[in-house]
Amino acid sequence: MHSIHLLPDLLINQIAAGEVVERPASALKELLENSLDAGSGDISVALQQGGMKSLRVADSGSGITRDELQLALSRHATSKIATLDDLERVRSLGFRGEALASIAAVSRLALTSRRQGERHAWRMEAAGGELSGLQPAALDAGTVVEMQDIYFNTPVRRKFLKTEATEYAHCEEAFRRMALSRADVGFGLQHNGRRIWQLAPASLAQRAEALLGEDFAAAAVQLDEGAGALRLFGLAGLPGFSRGSRDAQYVYVNGRFVRDKLIAHAIREAYKDILHHDRHPAFVLFIELDPQGVDVNVHPTKIEVRFRESRAVHQMIYHALNKALAAPISQRQGAAGRPPEMMPASPQPAYSTQTRMPLGVSERTNLYQTLFGQIARPEAAFNAPAPEVEPEVPPLGYAMAQLHGVYILAQNARGLVIVDMHAAHERVTYERLKTALEHRAVSAQALLIPVSFHATQLEVAAAGESRDALLELGFELAVLSPTTLAVRALPALLQDSDPVLLARDVLGEIREYGASRAVTERRNQLLATMACHASVRANRKLSVPEMNALLREMEATERADQCNHGRPTWREISLQELDQLFMRGK
Repeated sequence: MHSIHLLPDLLINQIAAGEVVERPASALKELLENSLDAGSGDISVALQQGGMKSLRVADSGSGITRDELQLALSRHATSKIATLDDLERVRSLGFRGEALASIAAVSRLALTSRRQGERHAWRMEAAGGELSGLQPAALDAGTVVEMQDIYFNTPVRRKFLKTEATEYAHCEEAFRRMALSRADVGFGLQHNGRRIWQLAPASLAQRAEALLGEDFAAAAVQLDEGAGALRLFGLAGLPGFSRGSRDAQYVYVNGRFVRDKLIAHAIREAYKDILHHDRHPAFVLFIELDPQGVDVNVHPTKIEVRFRESRAVHQMIYHALNKALAAPISQRQGAAGRPPEMMPASPQPAYSTQTRMPLGVSERTNLYQTLFGQIARPEAAFNAPAPEVEPEVPPLGYAMAQLHGVYILAQNARGLVIVDMHAAHERVTYERLKTALEHRAVSAQALLIPVSFHATQLEVAAAGESRDALLELGFELAVLSPTTLAVRALPALLQDSDPVLLARDVLGEIREYGASRAVTERRNQLLATMACHASVRANRKLSVPEMNALLREMEATERADQCNHGRPTWREISLQELDQLFMRGK
């Protein structure tokens, strides 16, 4: 049996390093946080062999004084906090005072710094926790931290490091997280002597475009919502830019990158109605709140947080994000301050009128009225002479033709728009049903001749027990016998649906989940089922005015980019892409 004894300082630091410095990327994260806390306006990172051989971070921050340089390498030494009250309202990224000491315990470390106003810089080195004396050094301003041979003195830990490519990938991701968190700061990254990133101070949209790509910037909407002390702002990618993994998801709480289950759930709920189940959204979101409202001292890596008013945070995130994603196409503003689908195109003549095209499709006023109700008919726009001042082309342009009875082909200012007419009309109908149900205004359309059908005893029971819920949804079902039901009325928006199939599906939802849950928790699933019945079917030919009416409805409808199952309703092919396809200009 061993006696209790104090651990030596080096071993204590090495144990702490196991929590804080898991790999070179962990050290890089801690050093970048220190640079940002020091007020740096420019930070440069240089790596060798994925950071395993060497990692260097140079910043233009406030620097460390000569007298504090040795203290900076000591465990639990920090300038960020001094009391428990400071800890409960901490705003700095670092505050534990463990990072530099932990890194110094498992590597060969050199720390050089110059405080503004001092005659020259000072340098201190450490190898496995053993400190050297102070030496004068040359440095204009700020701080340089150089880490070499990570885990040289703990070979077991070094064996757990992966390949150079893998370790570099983790370092680059740590760099990307920090660079996205502070677009106002310049960042540079080199690996094995090759420059990878050189990012000048910019706006968030510009920084996100540089790091996440033009496709993300073109498909991201800006949001900035507040509720009391809470604020959510940033960029949310539309479902069209969804990913197969969570590799483009960045959330910051008071500037700190976090992975939080509560936040993730709120975001998932906001995307639930528009994103295909096996896809993941992309976003760069910032949450700001009173530091006393969040506990950042939950985990040594500081990547987890705990909110004191978790429900309020969840609700604010969900509603703000849901509002931004629900914006109709015609009102949406992208990351660059314009509708994301309407990026600049090559100059071409503006147009706003359209003549009838010989599509061989007869005009069907009754079909038009069935699909789009009392929307003003646009025929006048097709036959009227062109106005002297050309209005702006709508985002989805004007219909030209229908392809195989499935797709609408339209031309907008940028190029070609292809619309899946069933998916698009399904979303339009779905959103109308949701709005009507929210306002308790689902109007019923009585059938001239009620339609009866053979029903199971469970369906008959569900119809009898759920009469009020069915009326709320616009249905009137009558029990004619123990095995027969009759449909007497349908929701007016679905009046052209097959009444028997529609009634069976609705009764199925009610039978499985109960009437109360079907119109509350399962409301969207139920309405999606109803909308699918009423949507334009494949091979149903539409006239040009009917196609244009659908395009205008899409532009005014929330979440019109996806159908109710998360599939896209439309795609755009730019004129530039078409030119490349046909090798024009080559």
